Amino acid sequence: MRLQHVRWIGGGTGAGKSTIAQRLAREHGLRVYDSDRAIGDHARRSHPLEHPLVQRFMAMDMDERWVHRSPAVMLETFHGFQGEGFEFIVEDLLAMPDDAPILAEGFRLLPRLVAPLLTSPHQAVSLVPTPEFRRMAFESRGFTWDIPGRTSDPERALANLLERDELFTADVAKEAAALQLHVVGVDLGMGLDEVTELVAEALGLA
Repeated sequence: MRLQHVRWIGGGTGAGKSTIAQRLAREHGLRVYDSDRAIGDHARRSHPLEHPLVQRFMAMDMDERWVHRSPAVMLETFHGFQGEGFEFIVEDLLAMPDDAPILAEGFRLLPRLVAPLLTSPHQAVSLVPTPEFRRMAFESRGFTWDIPGRTSDPERALANLLERDELFTADVAKEAAALQLHVVGVDLGMGLDEVTELVAEALGLA
């Protein structure tokens, strides 16, 4: 298995994946691959026939994306939540040096896509934040109105975005459980050290 040196942190948005990945990388000598930062590059590498969801999303204006569709439709048609373009993530990882373990992180690392690449259940974990934690995370990072503020109805866009992400997080949790992969719940009562320790245990780093 060519990616046996890769560990994966997936899960819902706003769960702290990037922060935890950076901490674990420093503590355990891992190289981090941030799949979220590669979204733009992957969109440019996509093909209309092979990646229709990303092409349709890119063609929409902000109101079409976030105001005029229901959260359920937004979930079903968002390429990152449906696994479209995951092959680009694999290509990126295969192109990286394999002289050190890699810690890949991002919401696009769906359990059903990662599972076939694992040689051990300790290679993957999904973080599942509560809605309250997600909202707090967005507010603390100043992201709350970043997307909604560019629409004609920011309040509705934000409500749609948060509900869509809640639906996605629930799907990830069910999928990971069905595949018997590790899940770590994240709520407002947990500190960063506690969550980092749980993730380290799930990934066999503790």
